[in-house]
Amino acid sequence: MIYEAMKSRRSVRRFKPEMPDRRVIERLLEAAITAPSASNKQPWRFLIVTNATVIGRMAAVVREAVDDIARHIAPAYQPAFRAYGDYFTRFEEAPAVIVPLFSRLTVLSNLVDAELDPAARERISVMEQQSGLIGVAMAMQNAMLMAPELGLGTSGMTGPLVASHRLREILEVAPSWDIAALLPVGVPAESPLATARKPLSHVIRWIE
Repeated sequence: MIYEAMKSRRSVRRFKPEMPDRRVIERLLEAAITAPSASNKQPWRFLIVTNATVIGRMAAVVREAVDDIARHIAPAYQPAFRAYGDYFTRFEEAPAVIVPLFSRLTVLSNLVDAELDPAARERISVMEQQSGLIGVAMAMQNAMLMAPELGLGTSGMTGPLVASHRLREILEVAPSWDIAALLPVGVPAESPLATARKPLSHVIRWIE
């Protein structure tokens, strides 16, 4: 049953204009926060943006960032980048956008003394940052798997993070939190076909 839900999940980028009921979105996030996290710190928060003007502002700053990047890409690669960058603003079509935030797991870094080797300290810092990100990523996966049961579609978008600094300003994200991705949410207006997956033999390596 779980495997079938995983196989049937699709990234939805086109939505009907109707706004999902607030309780349905909250149910989606109730599923999200059942996810595991390092030391059960649950390093996540979720902003739910339903204001069309704010969503438009978010898309505008992402579009500006894409345009700025494009000016620094060789002409021969411009069409490919523009096609790629077009996906970064697809959340603009959604009636609601969930913005998952995460914080780093600051436990071990507070315990070690100043004599610890800087390289070891950096590894701890990376581990703590990634622990927060991985935690919220698992919560996002829960939400994406739950969405079809609630009649919703969604997709995980990291492309908009090319304008993460501007998105932080618009959404008034506190300095101690980072944006993991955007999750546009709504009633699907499309039924995407399954995309190909690399063969298992191409992505695993046994160490025996």
